[in-house]
Order: sequence, then structure tokens, then C-alpha cells
Amino acid sequence: MNELLNRVSSFLATQQAMALIAGAGVILLVVLLIFLRAGGRRQRESVQQAADAEARLSELIRLQSEMQGRLSTMAETLSTRQSELNHTVSQRLDGMSHRIGASITEQTKSTHENLRRLQERLAVIDAAQNNIQTLAKDVVGLQAILSNKQTRGAFGQGRMEAIIADGLPMGAYGFQTTLSNGLRPDCTVRMPNGAPQLVIDAKFPLEAWNAFRETAAPEARRAAGQAFKRDLEVHIRDVSEKYLIPGETQDMAFLFVPSESIFAEIHEHFEAVVQKAQRSRVVIVSPSLLMLSIQVIQAVLKDQRMREQAHLIQGEVALLMDDLGRLDERTRKLQAHFLAAQKDVELIVTSTEKLGRRGAKIGALELEAPVEAGQPREQAQPQAQAQPAARSVESRTGLLKLRVVDEE
Repeated sequence: MNELLNRVSSFLATQQAMALIAGAGVILLVVLLIFLRAGGRRQRESVQQAADAEARLSELIRLQSEMQGRLSTMAETLSTRQSELNHTVSQRLDGMSHRIGASITEQTKSTHENLRRLQERLAVIDAAQNNIQTLAKDVVGLQAILSNKQTRGAFGQGRMEAIIADGLPMGAYGFQTTLSNGLRPDCTVRMPNGAPQLVIDAKFPLEAWNAFRETAAPEARRAAGQAFKRDLEVHIRDVSEKYLIPGETQDMAFLFVPSESIFAEIHEHFEAVVQKAQRSRVVIVSPSLLMLSIQVIQAVLKDQRMREQAHLIQGEVALLMDDLGRLDERTRKLQAHFLAAQKDVELIVTSTEKLGRRGAKIGALELEAPVEAGQPREQAQPQAQAQPAARSVESRTGLLKLRVVDEE
């Protein structure tokens, strides 16, 4: 664009020079014609021609000046438009650069934010993958535990011990304690008030249950169910015969099942076994029921401890009442001191009010003649009225003061 404007300017300058050269040539041609015709014509005609030549020359000069003015105006207009065009192009380029820079900045921020979110999601996915791997390892370990009878018993024992230890204080329970018959139950809970202890057994025929659950064929499933029922009945009978000792243990025992789902399946498919266990005074409990029972036992133990400490509580309450009586006495004494102080303050306020009223009266008194000693005030009033004019002026001044005080 600048190159085009430069070319236009150079072209206009060239045209202006050519116009000047053409004007000069025309002038010289006219002068030459005048001189050539001057010799062959009359003086009058030569004068007329000279006048015409001068008129034409003037006209040519006027046209040349007009052309120069137009050319200069056109050059100024073109230069002005060129500067405006340059300014407009610069503004548009600046605006476009600003918009492009802002767009690039926004896109950069958005890209960084998306990358940050992507990194956070990848971190969550990595954590979830680690958790899944850990869970898979735990499942494999649990399967290995459940496949071994001794380890399986330790697993049920561990869950039961965790529930007991979380719910009861130390000394209120025992694990693998020996009874009078030489047997060692999984857990015994010491009851309050010297009552016999409660026996909890954590063994469970899990192999028969897994066989019953994993079998799909009806006949095989029925056979697995019969085997599980038989094993469970045998275990219930062993618990009833070995751990229910009159005078040493409670007349019922708990059979702990280490899974809520197994507990529900037993009550759904083997209701007869559950009723037989109840008749044998063996209660089948799940983790939640064992926890509920432990909470009840804990409440009973807490009530027993409170009953044992009742005399101490009563003594502390008596001391508390003595302290409360002393506090009430001291509060009443303090209230009496406050009342006395309040009364003194009220008397002081009354005295200050009286002083204020007396001061106001003194400020509002009229200027009167002094009253002689022994003379009544009524007799002195006529004498004051009979005083000279100067004294009446003082009386008027006193009245003026009294009026000002009244207005205030």
C-alpha cells in the first residue's frame, strides 16, 4: 500500500513538471508567433495580437496556477489519506495482535487446566488401580485362609476377638480360658454380680457350606445341604455338651458365624437347624448380633460399676451440696453489701440534687435590701419599696436576672 502511494505521488510530481514545461513551451511559441507576425501586419493588428497573446498568456498562467493548486491539493489529500490509511492499518494490526495474543493466552490456560485435570484423574485412576491390586491380593489371601481349617478357625477367632475387645473393657473377657472340665472355649465373657460366665464359640463348618454354595446341580446341592446340616448339628451338639456347665457357665452359649450373608442363608434354608440350636440352648449370632449383645453386656457392667460406686457418688453429692450452701450464703452477703452500697449511692444522689436545687434558687434570688435583725420580712417589704430611684434600679436589675433564669 505504501509503495502504491509513493508511485502515485511520483506520478503526480512528474505530471506537474511536464505541465510546467508545456506551459513554458506554449508561452515561447506564442511569443515567437507574435514576433513573426509583427513584421507582416499592421501596427494595429500587431498590437491587437499582442493584446490577445497577453490575454491568452494570462489565461494560460491562470490555468497553470489552478492546475498547480489542484495538484497540490490532490497531493495533500493523498498524503492525508495515506497517513489515515497507515493509522487505520496500524490500529487494526494492533487490535488483531491483541486479540490473537488474548486468544493464545486463553487457549494456553485452558490447555494447562485440562492437563491438570487429566493428571488428577490419572492419579485417581492409579490410586484405584493400586487399591484393586491390593484387594486382589487380600482376596487371594482370604481364599488361602479359608482353604485351611486351622487358618480358617483363626480367621473367625480374629473377627470375634476384635468385636469383643472393642466392646468390653479389659478384665471383662478372656480368650482360650480353661474350664473345670479341661476344655478351652474360644471366648468367655465375665458377667456381673458373680453370675456364671458366657461362652462364645467361633468355629464353623465352612467347608460344607462352601460345597453347598458352589454346587449348581439340584441333586448335588441337596446332598451338600444335607452334609452341611449334619455338620452344623454335630457342632451345635458339641457346644451344648462341652461348654454348658451348670454353675460355671451360663445356660446358653453363642455360636459365632463370621459372615452376615452366611447367617442369612442359614436362617433361610436351614430353619430346622436354627430351632434345634435354640432347643439346645445355643444361639447362632452374626457379627452385628454379637456386637449388639456385647453392647447390652457393656451397659449391664456399667450399671454394676455405678451401683458399686453409689456411696462414693452420694458422698460427692453431699459435699457438693455443702459447697452450694456456702456459695448461697456468700452470695446473700454480697447481695447485702450491694444493697447497702446502692442505698448510699441513692443518698449521695439525693444530696447532689438538693445542692443543685439550692444553687438554682441562689442564682434566681432578687437583689433586696438587707433586713435588720429582729425585723419581720413583711415589715421590711414596705421599706424596700420606699427606697430612692437608684435602689429601684438595682431591684429592676435583679428582676431582669430573675426573668433570664425563668426563661432558661
